[in-house]
Amino acid sequence: MAGHSAAVISTDELARRLGAPALRIFDCTTYLKPGPDGRYIAESGRSNYDKGHVPGAAYLDLQADLSDKTSKLRFTLPSLEALTEAFAAKGVGHGTFVVLYSHASPVWASRVWWMLRAIGFDDVAILDGGLDKWKAQNRPLETEATVHPPATLTLRARPEIFIDKTAIKGAIGDKTTLTLNALGHDQHKGAGGVVYGRAGRIAGSSCVPAASLFGPDKALKPIADLRAAFEGVGVAPDKRVLVYCGGGIAATLDAFVLTAMLGHRNVSVYDNSMQEWANDPALPMETG
Repeated sequence: MAGHSAAVISTDELARRLGAPALRIFDCTTYLKPGPDGRYIAESGRSNYDKGHVPGAAYLDLQADLSDKTSKLRFTLPSLEALTEAFAAKGVGHGTFVVLYSHASPVWASRVWWMLRAIGFDDVAILDGGLDKWKAQNRPLETEATVHPPATLTLRARPEIFIDKTAIKGAIGDKTTLTLNALGHDQHKGAGGVVYGRAGRIAGSSCVPAASLFGPDKALKPIADLRAAFEGVGVAPDKRVLVYCGGGIAATLDAFVLTAMLGHRNVSVYDNSMQEWANDPALPMETG
């Protein structure tokens, strides 16, 4: 485990809590696979869930159940009112303790964590190492699907933690704000990797790849390493931090680490990220 945080739960701790009446576990996995045009294709993680998941875990389908179906862009955040209703229908509510995990990468769990934060639900933790670490430790799995009973959930909105392109554009050149790219360094430079339109980065942004924040076991790196990664690009307590990526997913892991692990209080995620920005020639980008 990377260090103490109420928002991170170890496999040992979750194993001890299995079966607790108020516990609501969710597998949040989605897979992104390169398509023939060089862009990602989103694939539900439901089939992998059906092959084996943490006992008592239900499946959350980010694209089908928790995204704005009217948006032309992938994974767009719905209204916070609609999101609250969707989470309540899945069993998230007052008096429950939610544990989120995903397979292959923690970014899917962090996306749902950040969404829950946006509606004001804070009794939630991410399983450190996700399904990968759980399976590597030969912990029990089950194949029978779980459906949690609907719950009552009141919206306590934090709309400022998700932002749009206007906020990002307004931050360019602002010395009090740092804009961070959570994609890989090659993508940041425009030198390789999957592109979402024009290659490169939002003008003036720095890079802390989400994939650099966890190890081969999918567990978060030690606190000291996480802090050094962000301080190395100029993140400081007195700065506002705006994080983006390809579609608002990987950015949430940077945001989660900054907020839950390192204690930063002014962090926001650009929801539609490069799938929007890189396809609008009026919005400034850089390469190199």
